[in-house]
Amino acid sequence: MADKLLSRYEALKEQINFHNHRYHVLDAPIISDLEYDRLLNEIKKIEADHPNWITPDSPTQRAGAKLADRFSKIRHPSAILSLANAFGADDARAWLERIKKLDDRVEKAKFVVEPKIDGLSVVLHYRDGLFVQGATRGDGEIGEDITSNLRTVKAIPLKIPIQTEDRRPKTEKPSTVIRPPSYLVVRGEAFIPIKEFEALNKNWKKQARGHIKIRETLPQVHYVNLTRC
Repeated sequence: MADKLLSRYEALKEQINFHNHRYHVLDAPIISDLEYDRLLNEIKKIEADHPNWITPDSPTQRAGAKLADRFSKIRHPSAILSLANAFGADDARAWLERIKKLDDRVEKAKFVVEPKIDGLSVVLHYRDGLFVQGATRGDGEIGEDITSNLRTVKAIPLKIPIQTEDRRPKTEKPSTVIRPPSYLVVRGEAFIPIKEFEALNKNWKKQARGHIKIRETLPQVHYVNLTRC
C-alpha cells in the first residue's frame, strides 16, 4: 500500500512540474485551474501524512515555476505568495476557525466576498508618488521587469495620489490629503474584461498575460485593467 502511494506521489511531482512549465514558461496551459488545484491538493495531503517523503523538487517547496530568460529579473522586496484555495462552505468555515485562534475579534467581523479575477499578477513600485518600476510575480521571489509595458496601461496611475472630483456634501469639511509613503509597493491583477475582449480572443486569461509579457512596448492598451490588491 505504501509503495503504491509513494509511486503516486512521484508521479504527481512530475505531472505538476510539467504543468508548471507549460503555464509559467510556455504560457500554454493544457489543463484548467481547477484540475491543477486538485492535483496540488492531492500531493499536499500525501506530504502532510508522509512528511519524510518531501524532496526539494516537490512543487510545494516553491511559490511558482522558473522564469523565461527573455526579461531582466527583479527581486521582490518581500515574497509575493499565492492565495490558498477553498472548494466549498466547509473549507471557508475551517479557515474562519483557524484565524479565530489568532484574534477572537474575527467572530464579530464582517467579510466581503468578491469573484477572483484571473489575469496576470503584477507588482508596482512607487517612489515619492511616482511609478518607477513594474514586475510580474514570477516565482514569488524574483519577477520579470515589465515596466515599459505597464506604462502603456491607462488603468495604472503614473503618479499618486490621483486627483479626483470631490463628491463630499458642501457642509462637510474637506479632509486632509493622504500622501503616499516615500516608497510604496502595490500588488494587483492585470486583466481584460470579458465584454471588451470577446472581439479579440476567447482565452481572456492568456490574452492578458500575453499583452503584458511581450518584449516590445505596446501602444496604449486601454482594455487591460488593474484591480485593487
